[in-house]
Amino acid sequence: MNTLVSTPRRLVWALVAAGAMGATGAGLIAGHNARAAAPQPAAVAAPAPAAVALPDFAQITARNGPAVVNISVSGTTKTSLADDEDGQAARAQRGAPGLDPNDPFYEFFRRFGVPVPGMQGPQRSVPTRGEGSGFIVSPDGLVMTNAHVVKGADTVTVKLTDRREFRAKVLGADPKTDVAVLKIDARNLPTVQLGNTRNLAVGEWVLAIGSPFGFENSVTAGVVSAKGRALPDDSFVPFLQTDVAVNPGNSGGPLFNTRGEVVGINSQIYSRSGGYQGVSFAIPIEVAAKVKDQIVATGRASHARLGVSVQEVNQAFADSFQLDRPEGALVAGVEPGGPADKAGLKSGDVIRSIDGQPIVASGDLPAFVGQAAPGAKVRMHVWRHGKPEEIVATLGDASDKAARTAQADQAVGKGRLGLALRPLQPQERREAGVDAGLLIEDAQGPAARAGVQPGDVLLAINGTPAKGIDQVRETVAKAGKSVALLIQRDGDRIFVPVPLG
Repeated sequence: MNTLVSTPRRLVWALVAAGAMGATGAGLIAGHNARAAAPQPAAVAAPAPAAVALPDFAQITARNGPAVVNISVSGTTKTSLADDEDGQAARAQRGAPGLDPNDPFYEFFRRFGVPVPGMQGPQRSVPTRGEGSGFIVSPDGLVMTNAHVVKGADTVTVKLTDRREFRAKVLGADPKTDVAVLKIDARNLPTVQLGNTRNLAVGEWVLAIGSPFGFENSVTAGVVSAKGRALPDDSFVPFLQTDVAVNPGNSGGPLFNTRGEVVGINSQIYSRSGGYQGVSFAIPIEVAAKVKDQIVATGRASHARLGVSVQEVNQAFADSFQLDRPEGALVAGVEPGGPADKAGLKSGDVIRSIDGQPIVASGDLPAFVGQAAPGAKVRMHVWRHGKPEEIVATLGDASDKAARTAQADQAVGKGRLGLALRPLQPQERREAGVDAGLLIEDAQGPAARAGVQPGDVLLAINGTPAKGIDQVRETVAKAGKSVALLIQRDGDRIFVPVPLG
């Protein structure tokens, strides 16, 4: 199963050969031409492309390595005594509490120390330890790292490359961006220089320094694989994707560009095994620095909220909503009374840009909104009923209620819609919390293959509220290659694209 694992890193070697094939190829072509015609002056070979030099990783490491620190944390967690050998032995001695000694299962529980179903045994505190990385951003001891590195820690220790150790104070941690700021009591410390990701290009070399598996100040290098990645972790971060080798213990360490500037904080990897497999993610330094400044000033970070659940616009949705290309954030649900609701956003709207920033993937929206300030006004260009509209919204505070990203199964099917529908009864409407809709009694054909299930409530089709069966039939008859159904299931609303024959 694919999992997102906190920590980061990777090592890449490259051989750069320039000009050999170009010169040889030119010579062969010139020789062939010379034999095919009368003697002529020798053709001039095309100049070989200039050799590309690798970045000086050694210099970057020497200059910045002393500012990268190892972070060790300790804490406690509760565990049942029945989970360890001592606990099982104790249970075997005293029998199974809650069961009559004459019960036929009493001897089984007593002999094997199996916990009695429905009962929780005594608990005890068990020490826990962990390691991560960080980097110093001020000579007086400010250290940046990941929030998950210090989560639940009772004690945080920062170790420098000169082997000095300091007890650190956690000034604040922001789970939404996975950024934390520590403070150690020291002076005249080495620091890193913060850069930016605006000019960072996909394919550009980057380097990471950290403590994978506790091996302090380990260096790995790779390239930027992509920018602006949205991950399914309810964060507000447009991650940098790299192929830099990162592993447990690299979390919180810096990612450097070829100029030796920090452009990201290594945070997560994508792995099927729990170890590095070539896909790593880093928090852009602009996002981290903004959170750091807020934590230093107030002890916490604030994020804005729009109050919508969104999902991806695929080709089927683009066809259904008459979009010229499959881009934008499809509004699946609007929080009643939230900022989006007050601004007039509706389910079925497709947000194409916000404050001039194009929204290509649905994750672009929460990444933009999450970095804005609560109370800020934003101007959105949306696509509604086949026409563009402009909506201005005043953002709320994400600490009130987090936005959600809905996900819908994507499937391919052909033929008729395949739904058996009936109007909702008044009591059913009250229970579902809707004013109108149609109950899906049976789903077959394209609708079933797309993931629609009996018991779902059909709220709208191609953005038009589903008020009657005839209306749905007419909409399907006029539709193109697909329709977008807004359904409600277990209180959640999602759009489902249904291809038609």
